[in-house]
Amino acid sequence: MKAVLYERYGSPDVLHVEDVPVPIPATDQVRVKVAATSVNLSDWECLRGSPAYARIGGLRHPARPTLGSDIAGVVDDVGEAVTAFRPGDEVFGDNLALKGGFAEYVLAPESALAHKPPQLTFAEASTIPQAGAIALQGTDSAVSGSRLLINGAGGGSGSFAIQLAKRLGAHVTGVDNAAKQDFMRSMGADDVIDYRRDDFTRTTGPYNMVLDLVAHRSVFAYRRALASGGRYRCVGGSVPTLLRVLTVGSVSPDGTASEFSLPGPWVDVAAPGEGVVSLAPAGDGLVDTTPSDSPIAGTSYAAPVVSAIAALVRARSPELTARQVMARIEDTAHRPAAGWGGRSRGSQIWEGHRAGTASDSEVVTHVASS
Repeated sequence: MKAVLYERYGSPDVLHVEDVPVPIPATDQVRVKVAATSVNLSDWECLRGSPAYARIGGLRHPARPTLGSDIAGVVDDVGEAVTAFRPGDEVFGDNLALKGGFAEYVLAPESALAHKPPQLTFAEASTIPQAGAIALQGTDSAVSGSRLLINGAGGGSGSFAIQLAKRLGAHVTGVDNAAKQDFMRSMGADDVIDYRRDDFTRTTGPYNMVLDLVAHRSVFAYRRALASGGRYRCVGGSVPTLLRVLTVGSVSPDGTASEFSLPGPWVDVAAPGEGVVSLAPAGDGLVDTTPSDSPIAGTSYAAPVVSAIAALVRARSPELTARQVMARIEDTAHRPAAGWGGRSRGSQIWEGHRAGTASDSEVVTHVASS
């Protein structure tokens, strides 16, 4: 079969098409003949190897040689333990763990797939799994009459989020570039903002909720756009931005406990031979589902952030065990439980950042090498 491969991080120029063997499904896997696949931000991040969490499992070289997580196609073969699908079934799903969608055939866990609704084409179905799930989780707290701003509303997740929020009765403001203004309106946005012309954190608002699908601005700027007690949610973004959300996001300028959270997608943090810190969404936070006999059980964090920090720590100190890595993260980057009381070393560093005496790079360096 033909597949799009890459052996090093970089621009699209590192991608190339090769003939490779058709994969054989394991006991709990399904082999799908790919009819359509979509390109998501996660594919771009894994191609470039940036932000740092995109290198989890492959610090110097890609962990998986073929990108493509959102897939749609026809079941070609199944492992002996698979019960939900059989050859000929039309399926779709987010194969984020194994990827491989940029090929003629792909292997996926049974749990990653669902039967494709007959009214959807394969192309339509392939756009839904990752972008749609992020939008659904990101807008689940919108209510009738609430004011919701979506930063990056002209993209895949953003276009789903506009429609879902409008169904819930929210007033939606979409932020993206000028070329996407009409598209956002066609999706149902009540107001649209060109981020290149207007700073939505200063000129509009306040909003009951900000869903940030870009996450490159200062966390303090986003808080300006929130109403008292408002909620901010981000998906992905740079390591410094995610660290800011984790460590200082819970404190608003007027002392009101605005909620900052990371709706996903969640990943596990693993170290060979040491076990896995397993995290699952639970309400507005996470529940630690790590097996009790794991050597690193009992530590629960927002996984995208922990993955980013873990990659930095391991790059600097590869001799550390998983337990030591998690202990270092807890010591340097754990969000204070209540405001600025009971400061950890990480929160002290962030206080310096807030006061302008510590830069983003100093914060990341502190977490990675303390």
